[in-house]
Amino acid sequence: MTTTATDPITLKLEALFKATDTDNDGYVDWSDYQRIIDRYLSAYKIDKKDRKAQSLTIAYQMYWTELLRHAGGNDRLDREQFAHANRAASVDTSRYNMMECIPHAIFDIADTNGDNAISKAEFKQFLDLLWGSKAPDAMDTFARLDTDGDGVISRHEYIRAIREFFHSPDLDVPGSLFFGHLSA
Repeated sequence: MTTTATDPITLKLEALFKATDTDNDGYVDWSDYQRIIDRYLSAYKIDKKDRKAQSLTIAYQMYWTELLRHAGGNDRLDREQFAHANRAASVDTSRYNMMECIPHAIFDIADTNGDNAISKAEFKQFLDLLWGSKAPDAMDTFARLDTDGDGVISRHEYIRAIREFFHSPDLDVPGSLFFGHLSA
């Protein structure tokens, strides 16, 4: 019997799908993203009228619109459609880079003291508040994302990791660790 290994980008997109399908119905639709936005606003006690809330909401709306455009206009995406749309959106140069829009908005929220860096404490808060993560390797992930070893994750390091998530076939690069260690 022959087994086929799933390519690394697909593994990462499947993990993203699972995290995004907040109601576990096997589809991603706008209500899933709205629940994610609400989770951020609630966890960080951000008013919906706040600039950070508006930036996050607009970023997710633009991203969702691009996913729909690349998925042929469906109003909800199954796992395969989601992966296809994300792959297409991540390389689409006809518009501004949708894959970085949300990460910038998330970075602004996670950087609670506004110093343009995510400290270990802010990273831990991000994982605990938002994802309820008690993963023992979470701070290992922090260390891997902090590529220059200065004790914080800079905006540059964070955005580079997002690019790696969508583009690198290497499951051991920092950007591949957002959902824990994945294996092909």
